[in-house]
Amino acid sequence: MRASLRLAIPLGAALWLGSATAKAQTPGAVVGPIPAVVSAPASASPTGGPEPDAVLAPPAAPADPFSLPKLELSVGGGEGDWVGALRILGLMTLLTLAPGILLTMTAFTRIVIVLGFLRQAMGTMQAPPNQVLLALSLFMTVFIMQPVWSKVHEEALQPYMAGTISQQVAVELAVKPVRKFMFQHTRKKDLALFIKASGEGRPQTEADVATWQLIPAFIISEMKTAFQMGFMLYVPFLVLDMVVSAILMAMGMMMLPPVLISLPFKIMLFVLVDGWNLIVSSLIRSFNV
Repeated sequence: MRASLRLAIPLGAALWLGSATAKAQTPGAVVGPIPAVVSAPASASPTGGPEPDAVLAPPAAPADPFSLPKLELSVGGGEGDWVGALRILGLMTLLTLAPGILLTMTAFTRIVIVLGFLRQAMGTMQAPPNQVLLALSLFMTVFIMQPVWSKVHEEALQPYMAGTISQQVAVELAVKPVRKFMFQHTRKKDLALFIKASGEGRPQTEADVATWQLIPAFIISEMKTAFQMGFMLYVPFLVLDMVVSAILMAMGMMMLPPVLISLPFKIMLFVLVDGWNLIVSSLIRSFNV
């Protein structure tokens, strides 16, 4: 133990003296984080050797590739600017509501309701799916309304694009063929209901009927016609369900759902009579096309 202490004491003294000597030789050294230095490869000097002091600065950061351009919207202080802004706002609102307005003023309502009744009467659940029924209803609407669109294009759109009529006149001319179509398929009883509810006097001619009175009357008339056609579709399938149910009860199979047995027979009956052709042709003829 004593021998160990004798060796440790001189060794510790020697280490302490060595560190003190190193600190005395570098009095200005400051301990801190070492900055990162990016050095490029040494370039050759005129004598052929590398230059010892060739140190390059860090490259500049590239421009942000995802920077967006600056957009500014300035509004003047004149009254005309506000009028133009309100017109644009009204036009955007009209474009948003235009699909719903046009669908309620066309043959779409009757067609989509009848096709929905057909699917329920057959009991095929989601076959055909809603997307197919809506697509068929939309294209049938375009086909049925083609004469009306042609008149609107010839009497209103073309003169307006040519600059021969104003915007207000173009709207009035475009509404006339659509109003004529709605008058042809609107019941007088339904039209009288909304005229009376509006509190206005009895109109003398069709031109005296406001469009906002005609549209709801046309919609409920279309719904009534569609429900009548839907009832006629239900009858043959209902009879088939009753026959299958009576047969199952006679066989003592009361726990078996009749719909499960009658569904294949409904599909077979619909295919044999070419049901889609009958339905589509009946819908087209109902609009006198």
